[in-house]
Amino acid sequence: MSGPGAREQMLGRLRAAAPADGGDVAQLQRRIDDYYAGRHAAQPLAPLDLVRSMQEAMSASHADVWLANGADWPRLLADKLAAKGVRRLLLDPASAEGAALAQALPDSVQPLAFNLPLEQWKAELFDSVGAGFTVARSGIAATGTLVLAPDRGTPRTVSLVPPLHVALVYASTLHRDLYAAAQAERWGEGMPSNLVLASGPSKTSDIQQTLAYGAHGPRWMWVVIVLDGELAGTAASLSLASQGGLQ
Repeated sequence: MSGPGAREQMLGRLRAAAPADGGDVAQLQRRIDDYYAGRHAAQPLAPLDLVRSMQEAMSASHADVWLANGADWPRLLADKLAAKGVRRLLLDPASAEGAALAQALPDSVQPLAFNLPLEQWKAELFDSVGAGFTVARSGIAATGTLVLAPDRGTPRTVSLVPPLHVALVYASTLHRDLYAAAQAERWGEGMPSNLVLASGPSKTSDIQQTLAYGAHGPRWMWVVIVLDGELAGTAASLSLASQGGLQ
């Protein structure tokens, strides 16, 4: 069936199926709220539980994850970037985290700001930039997902184009699941228009289900979970244990 008649029939069915008011939607929302309230109450998670869950889930997705405190993470990343042979790092020097990392970098790693239109340095960006650094808006512990909010200083290109995506996420911003993230960040009242969810390096597979990394994005992902808030006092010991187990 095709043509104007088919289109009108389809639109008619959609109009007939549309709820007359928001009552059904509100009832569904209450049921969802009640379900997650009961689930969260039955299985409460402490801040450290969220960190461990985030770490394990991202590691399972082939990301390298480390724990560090607020003072140590710039040096941790700087040393690892130099050891990997990264020569040019894309970051936002106007952000506190970008400035801290740029200051910690050795002379062998050049920090670069995304301060030109993409068309003016596309070839350079794709050919010579070894890594991009972003700071996550938050994280979803159950699935090991970073919630990124690209902006002018750190556009989507920073986490998409370089072969290595380096991300920072604060423990205090971790949510136990997607529902908790949407509630805590009030997505229902105005979700940001450009949120990006990232759980690991880019991967794809052929018809024989052979995984290949880096075909549609970064080949590697490094994540540092900064232990702040309630966990700041235990950051040193946790960091050492984490770094010893994840290489």
